Amino acid sequence: VQLQASGGGLVQAGGSLRLSCAASGFRPGDLGIGWFRQAPGREREGVSYIRSGHSTYYADSVRGRFTISRDNAKNLVYLQMNSLRPEDTAVYYCAAGQPVASAMFTSSMYYHWGQGTQVTVSS
Repeated sequence: VQLQASGGGLVQAGGSLRLSCAASGFRPGDLGIGWFRQAPGREREGVSYIRSGHSTYYADSVRGRFTISRDNAKNLVYLQMNSLRPEDTAVYYCAAGQPVASAMFTSSMYYHWGQGTQVTVSS
């Protein structure tokens, strides 16, 4: 199983970015995909999660601004990030797993991780 995140960059506050996570080595319907982020000096935190059946979940800090979606035909998962804030600056990671509902933003629930992509939001 391989996951590759891309789409990060530098954007001004209020701007938008779309991250992509390309997955291979498993059937799209078998695993959910989560997005996590880690800022310098801070713990990794869950941002969003999409089940194989397309149900979506968001951390309170991004709900209403970020949208997760998946294209199972292409085995791609996207994270559309709008109204970005400086506090969204972090390395963003995608991960595959089958977390239980009470722990969908718990890193240990995920089996496979991609490399991160840097998102920097300037004020």
